[in-house]
Amino acid sequence: MAKKYYYTKSKRRSAICNIKMFRGKVKSTVNGKKLSTYFPLKLQLVNVNLPFELTQTEEKFYFEAKISGGGKSGQSDALRLAVSKALVLHDEEKFRPILKKAGLLTTDARVRERRKVGTGGKARRGKQSPRR
Repeated sequence: MAKKYYYTKSKRRSAICNIKMFRGKVKSTVNGKKLSTYFPLKLQLVNVNLPFELTQTEEKFYFEAKISGGGKSGQSDALRLAVSKALVLHDEEKFRPILKKAGLLTTDARVRERRKVGTGGKARRGKQSPRR
């Protein structure tokens, strides 16, 4: 018998996260590794676990996530958004107001600005003009 799960996708900068969230007390995995191994910095772990703490569901759910692209910070933000979306899929009436108030259901739209031609290698820097 297949287990019931909640599936969501999310993005942050160039990081893309696909998540399957299950009910239970099994350890969560990211790309086949334990969560604490994949995100060794405490700040990133706190970032990912924030939706569970706000909704008081720390030991009730676990997830299997596939993340690609970006750096660790962008990946942890994408994973946090995916976890929040999955919790809303589980119980929208109960969890949506809590997560919405905390700002966990919106994507941070800031992306690195592209480099323009003729700016000397940077996005906004102008070329230095010669002084005589």
